[in-house]
Amino acid sequence: MNPTKNKIIHRLKIIEGQVRGLQEMVKKGVYCIDVITQTSAVKQGLSNAEDLLLENHLDSCVLKQVSSGEISKAKKEILKVYKLKRK
Repeated sequence: MNPTKNKIIHRLKIIEGQVRGLQEMVKKGVYCIDVITQTSAVKQGLSNAEDLLLENHLDSCVLKQVSSGEISKAKKEILKVYKLKRK
């Protein structure tokens, strides 16, 4: 596996652990603000994983598309990701 893929998997494993922790917090009736604080951390972790995925995609797939003349396909993919990230 390439280093970026390893980073992404590592981050996703951390997020997985955080989500399990959130489940336990809710089961135990932990103070709501503490749970919300942890949900924010999970969202930030997912956002960071998305950023790594996007950077990797731009560095590999999109550059290959552009260099092979598939400009329209590359443009559509970039716009699609841009719109998803704005939501």
